[in-house]
Amino acid sequence: MSQLTLPSGMEITGAIEPGYAEILTPQALALVARLSREFEPRRKQLLDARAERAKRLDAGERPDFLRETAAVRNGDWKIAPIPQALACRRVEITGPVERKMVINAFNSGADAYMTDFEDSNSPVWSNQIEGQINLRDAIRKTIALEQNGKSYKLNEKVATLLVRPRGWHLDEKHVTVDGKRVSGGIFDFALFMFHNAKEQLARGAGPYFYLPKMESHLEARLWNDIFVMTQNELGLPQGTIKATVLIETITAAFEMDEILYELREHSAGLNAGRWDYIFSCIKKFKLDKEFCLADRAKVTMTAPFMRSYALLLLKICHHRGAPAIGGMAALIPIKNDPEKNEIAMGGVRVDKARDATDGYDGGWVAHPGLVDLAMNEFVKVLGDKPNQFEKQRPDVNVSAADLLNFQPEAPITEAGLRYNINVGIHYLGAWLAGNGCVPIHNLMEDAATAEISRAQVWQWIRSDKGVLEDKRKVTAEMVRAMIPEELAKVKEVAGTGPTYDRAAKIFEQMSTAEHFEEFLTLPLYEEI
Repeated sequence: MSQLTLPSGMEITGAIEPGYAEILTPQALALVARLSREFEPRRKQLLDARAERAKRLDAGERPDFLRETAAVRNGDWKIAPIPQALACRRVEITGPVERKMVINAFNSGADAYMTDFEDSNSPVWSNQIEGQINLRDAIRKTIALEQNGKSYKLNEKVATLLVRPRGWHLDEKHVTVDGKRVSGGIFDFALFMFHNAKEQLARGAGPYFYLPKMESHLEARLWNDIFVMTQNELGLPQGTIKATVLIETITAAFEMDEILYELREHSAGLNAGRWDYIFSCIKKFKLDKEFCLADRAKVTMTAPFMRSYALLLLKICHHRGAPAIGGMAALIPIKNDPEKNEIAMGGVRVDKARDATDGYDGGWVAHPGLVDLAMNEFVKVLGDKPNQFEKQRPDVNVSAADLLNFQPEAPITEAGLRYNINVGIHYLGAWLAGNGCVPIHNLMEDAATAEISRAQVWQWIRSDKGVLEDKRKVTAEMVRAMIPEELAKVKEVAGTGPTYDRAAKIFEQMSTAEHFEEFLTLPLYEEI
């Protein structure tokens, strides 16, 4: 166990394993401390503002485009030019910062790779620090792995890297500055920047990021100010950092122009983060007895509110000279069943063909086996062009009512209810054991899909429309009766680790409690 030299006022309680001190250097930690002291008060204010807004929505207020920022929406401005390394992003692969995944994703043939400290990663201390080690080694092309008789190392040509730090709501509990936990996002971002920004620039790309879970343009302004200060601290030209914002909350959908404007010197566009977006809609209107969404499988990108959001995002991005990146195809190849596999691959084809035809510049996949298939759909539309910024979509006119047109409301089936319970227990059990990216029922599940699962169950219990096809009302008692049955099914597939029993208890508590927990990862984080 190594000893660290810590900046004044900082404490670290996480174990310092071999190699960790190379990441947790005095200079890197000094940057974490400086950013934390400067920006923590604003982070807390913005989280308080979220809570206040949630109360207003609970009381019946509905989001709308902001009157006070009309000049930004109506203004004739564009984001700063996109660097060459981010001009072509037809297929982006995503995945956690685990060593083998990092190598396979870089080698996948995708144009870009979003490596994830957030939703597909369980934020145990070892994952966060070893993830930084893995990225440091990958950027320098020294990363390698020997596992089960196989050797893994990087190809000559690799994907362009984008890093997703944690969202504003997440702390890093193992690190405090002046007695207060640091922001998980600032911690992830600062360590990565300190160790890699100059190395990346020397190699012809730069420090590029994905920013998750934002709910307003003021939260984007906070990131922008952090970028400015960090570039000054590290002696980098302003505008070196580029960041793509995931639009994965209903409130952010009303502020997309403003978010691009706040980050305009540092922007790399927007992404349609579909799973979290659905979760956000359920969460924000959870107390509305009239609000209800059908089985998760029925809420697709062609649902009215999802279609409106996707087209508005595309129009705004291209109007501002910004990339528009489509969301995740969560389907994964099914090895032992050619018939089911063909259906799954057909679903991915349709998804990517729709995005490409609409005008999107790229889209996400969760598995290397989908890269070629997705690439083909974009190449069919783009040919050899790197993007289609010129596709302006003046035909798209989306109103506030369109964004709030929540359909389909039915069917809600017993199978759909059981599916949510099953996925919720399975995913939570894996997350508690340190794995945040889990193949379940031929889909790659992460924290966002677990959030939809428990939020839908909670809301169906309370909504007047939460009624199964066979006319039975979804109740807490019904859910409690199904949980042991679905737990047994999870154990048949995943084994009998102790975390699944705990996960079932957590799922029951969260889906039936009076109070709706803002994020399931917040109380869970205290257990890992």
